[in-house]
This record gives sequence, structure tokens and C-alpha cells, in this order.
Amino acid sequence: MTVLVTGAAGFIGAYTCQALATRGERVLGLDNYNDYYDPQLKRDRVAALCPQVDIRTLDLTDRDGLASLFDEIRPSRVVHLAAQAGVRYSLQNPHAYVDSNLVGFVNMLELCRHRGVQHLVYASSSSVYGDSATPPFSEDQRVDQPRSLYAATKAANELMAHTYAQLYGLRATGLRFFTVYGPWGRPDMAPLLFSRAVLAGRPIEVFNEGRMRRDFTHVSDIVAGILGALDHPSEAPVPHRVFNLGNHTPVELERFIEVIATAAGRPAQKVYRPMQPGDMVETMADTARARAAFGFEPVTPIEAGLPPVVAWCRDYFGAAA
Repeated sequence: MTVLVTGAAGFIGAYTCQALATRGERVLGLDNYNDYYDPQLKRDRVAALCPQVDIRTLDLTDRDGLASLFDEIRPSRVVHLAAQAGVRYSLQNPHAYVDSNLVGFVNMLELCRHRGVQHLVYASSSSVYGDSATPPFSEDQRVDQPRSLYAATKAANELMAHTYAQLYGLRATGLRFFTVYGPWGRPDMAPLLFSRAVLAGRPIEVFNEGRMRRDFTHVSDIVAGILGALDHPSEAPVPHRVFNLGNHTPVELERFIEVIATAAGRPAQKVYRPMQPGDMVETMADTARARAAFGFEPVTPIEAGLPPVVAWCRDYFGAAA
């Protein structure tokens, strides 16, 4: 009984592989090690977190390669985390999102359908809520007014997965992640950008003049939610469900920066900027549905979760960060 994890060298993917292997699962991963950010960080992450896991280099658009892999390992369950991430980058390189998040997602759906996969758990995003939702964001709210192409592709994934559940009975669960952070995180996201800048004495850009609130969620809480969802597929006639995975406690951006500065032992130099296209002013997860379905209960506040991120940045990137 093999669990296939896509995006296994990614931030959430490597921690997920670690957790699955730790509990005794047979795990195999795939990743294309693209250069959206430094592939060496991905390789170092794998070496640190899940060196025992076999991770194949493969792209989601390689239909023949994916089919061969499925025929070789015959996964019983799939955790599909591979995607082109990032809101702002989707404004610069839209085709990367179409290839990975749309074409690649259909490839995974088809393989899961035809190879008898028992449960597909896939990554969605809090970005799907766009302009139409009001905090706290509930899974019952509309997601048809996205602010970025990235968000649009994730909303499309949910629609496609629902269609496959309805037509073919494919058990699928979508997880809307809310601003995940932790050591070995993505270098394009605020936790690492801010930590590295403060450590190096560089100014940080604070968008929307600092008037932003984010539901920052520690990677350990996210991984607990992924495993919980994986273990509880839907038994409904149309076996597709979507869950929020967030901390349910939005944090003011200024407070977030303050915690980083305290951990770094030096003040943050802030340069205030207007709102960036595609960004959201506030995110906040209603997690009642995930709590009821599989006991999801995040336990890590930023005061406990951020200092290890700052320490990891200092160790990994050096004094200059």
C-alpha cells in the first residue's frame, strides 16, 4: 500500500513525506525540482527532512512518465501537493500555472481514476476566496471571484475534482491552506523574506501600508490536517469534500514583523508600499468542518512558531541571510 506524494521536495511536501514515513507508511514522492526558487534548497530540504523517501524527478505534464510511475508503484492513495505556487508570479508567467495547475491536475485525476486510487488528497488555497468572501472564510462561501490566476487555477481544481467524484466515484479531498510557514519554508513568502531581511539589516517592504491580517499556520499543524484528511475519505454519494486548514487566528502584519524582530534581536526597517495586485487584505479560516471531520485543531501560535524560522534562516543562509 503505497502513498504517492507529489511536490515531495516542496515545503509542505517534504514534511508530509516525513510524517507519513514516521508512522510507517510506504511513501514514494515525485518532484520536478523546477527553478521557481533555488532547487538546491529543495534538495537540502529533502536531505534534512525525508532522506529515506524515494523521490523521482518527474513533471506533471509528462503523461507517459506519470503513467509509467503509477503502473510501477500502484499507489493506493495520492497526496497531490505539486503545483506552481505564488500569487504575484502568476501575473508574470501565467503559462506555468496553466501547465502545472490545470494540465497537470487533469493528468493526476485521470491516473487516479483509471488506476483505482482509493483517495486523492490535493492542495487548494485560501486564495480561492478572493473578493467575494468575508472573514472567517467558510467552505460554504463563494469562490468565483478570484484575485489572481493562481487562485483561479485552484478553484478550477476543486471543480474538476468534484466532477470526477460525481462521474466516476473518485474519492477526493481538497485542502485550502492558509499561509503556511516554518523552517525550510518557501523563500518567496513573507516569513522567510522578512526573517532574512531583518537578520541582514535590510529594509523590508510592507504592502498596503501594513494594514493586512493573515491566518499564519505552522507547517506541523498543516501536516496533521493532511494526514487527518487522508485517513478520512468521504463516504457520500459524490465523494468530494473541501476543507480549510488554517490557524483560525489572523495576525496583524505589524505584529508578525514584531515577533520576527524580537527573535532576530534587532529592529525591523520597514518601507511601506501600496497594495500589490492579486493580494488579499485579510485571511481567516473557519476550521469547524475539518475539526468535525477528522479532529483538526491547530496548536502553534506565531510566538512559538516564528523564532525557529528565524533561527533556521540564520543557520541556513548565514549571518548575511
